[in-house]
Amino acid sequence: MAVVGSGPAGLAAAQQLARAGHSVTVFERAERPGGLLRYGIPEFKMEKRVLDRRLAQLRAEGVEFRCSVSVGAPGEVDGACAPDVTVLDARQVAADHDAVLLAGGATLPRDLEATGRGLRGVHYALEYLKPSNLVQEGGLEASPVSAAGKHIIIIGGGDTGADCLGTAHRQGAASVHQLEIMPEPPSDRSTEHPWPMWPVILRTSSAHEEGGQRLFAVTTTEFVDDGTGAVRALRGHQVEMTTEGGRPGFRPVPDSEFELRCDLALLAMGFLGAERNGVVGELGVELDPRGSVIADGNWATNVEGVYVCGDMTRGQSLIVWAIAEGRSAAAAVDRWLMGDTALPAPISPGQLALR
Repeated sequence: MAVVGSGPAGLAAAQQLARAGHSVTVFERAERPGGLLRYGIPEFKMEKRVLDRRLAQLRAEGVEFRCSVSVGAPGEVDGACAPDVTVLDARQVAADHDAVLLAGGATLPRDLEATGRGLRGVHYALEYLKPSNLVQEGGLEASPVSAAGKHIIIIGGGDTGADCLGTAHRQGAASVHQLEIMPEPPSDRSTEHPWPMWPVILRTSSAHEEGGQRLFAVTTTEFVDDGTGAVRALRGHQVEMTTEGGRPGFRPVPDSEFELRCDLALLAMGFLGAERNGVVGELGVELDPRGSVIADGNWATNVEGVYVCGDMTRGQSLIVWAIAEGRSAAAAVDRWLMGDTALPAPISPGQLALR
């Protein structure tokens, strides 16, 4: 059994499949297993000893990890890859195993179309978070992308942006601004989201409590060149939300332009699903309009013997969903291989519609 990806979905599936008696190999293109648990979530938010304890348990149960190995050519954004990654042909990996479970996550980051996007000092969030985490665990002496003494702007108001914010504080940033295109949400639950609906409210993480300034209802139009090809400032303007044809949109607020000093800009605007080339392209699995791998009610893709779980099919989501889907997909794979399964499936096929 081959599991591609060692994030929470892949680890959960691998453990269940090993407990069912299968020989399980987990392929991970980064230096060490864990996926975004290791390289995306900072140490101050989740201690890596918790992850390492579970990995030791999996190894004791017979799971084999092959790190610095990419199944399929590295994707469009290879910031998660080890520098000396070995590339395996995805079709050969599928031929060498009885089944393949894809758990590579939704790793294709959303880019920003703005003048000066190619300047030095403008990075995707993971290009900043991964080396910062490597420094913390002793795998790197110093990060090539550091916030120390710099004026930082984080574009995106979600969890990834908050992780960048807390990391920048710990590296000694001179100032930090976090920009969000959506308007500032209310502090209390509105009548539009009655219980038990998920409330759209202002959420303040521990990183926000440590400092920095949040700007809502703003968008970026330009990264300003310092004359050497590096960013020195960010320009943007305020926006107001509109609705056209039932779909949200944004229009600029007149005379609301602004400029902020910026030595390092971090793009944390979410993800666009699975990377299109690599294992996805080589195996020929189908994607939905969101860019996620299509799974049927049994976690199977359109390719015989190839299954999928976690963010790779759900889209960017929570660790608890990834673990539940990994366990459920493991039960589906075990049933397909053996004709029946004793493994629990936390999520039934009917609940897939809730994604």
